[in-house]
Amino acid sequence: MSTNIAMWSGPRNISTAMMYAFGNRPDCEAWDEPFYAFSLVHHGNDHPMRDEIIAANDSDWNSLVRRCTAPSAKPVFYQKHMTHHMLPGYDRSWIKGLVNAFLIREPERVLASYTQKWADVTLRDIGFVEQAEIFDMVAEHLGHAPPVVNADDVLNDPEGVLTKLCTACGISFDRAMLSWNAGPKPFDGNWAPHWYNAVWKSTGLSKPEPKHVELPGALQKIADAARPYYEKMRPFRIT
Repeated sequence: MSTNIAMWSGPRNISTAMMYAFGNRPDCEAWDEPFYAFSLVHHGNDHPMRDEIIAANDSDWNSLVRRCTAPSAKPVFYQKHMTHHMLPGYDRSWIKGLVNAFLIREPERVLASYTQKWADVTLRDIGFVEQAEIFDMVAEHLGHAPPVVNADDVLNDPEGVLTKLCTACGISFDRAMLSWNAGPKPFDGNWAPHWYNAVWKSTGLSKPEPKHVELPGALQKIADAARPYYEKMRPFRIT
């Protein structure tokens, strides 16, 4: 029986680097953004490589849920989920059957990174509202807060935070999570050439650059709207 770990985050939140950390474990199967094609089909987002993503990936909600909740051939099944792919009107109760963790990052940093790749962005595109909704659902189901990791905390102390995260998820820490070979990974989604150029150059989780983020007015309004959802989860983060 596998431990099916769902890591919930928005985009541009070291989520791919975290997937690489888990995916580098020999005992782990990694799945990159299971519901991306589903979201493109049913929400109609005009994203880079939209047609190619839809053509190459499952977009049926029920079959995706079945695979997310089914045992993996490996002991650990790590699923990198984007919270904004969980569209309204679809039953999320299956999520309670997974081991859930939440990856957060300051909204200003998310937006600064996102707009380097795609200029058109709304509050919904960065997934803070949906992340808080899923967090509340899981916390209510468990009777306590599920594990939360802050991107900067992970980058500042990869071994310490990942060790505690693994313990919280019911698995042992593996030092293979601390480094990987540069370049594409076999479990990358087919959208990787557009989004993953920076993480392809990486060989591990490196310290964040200490820089202040200045956003133009329209983006700062989105960051301000996202901030309460970030602050809601931040007190529960692993340090």
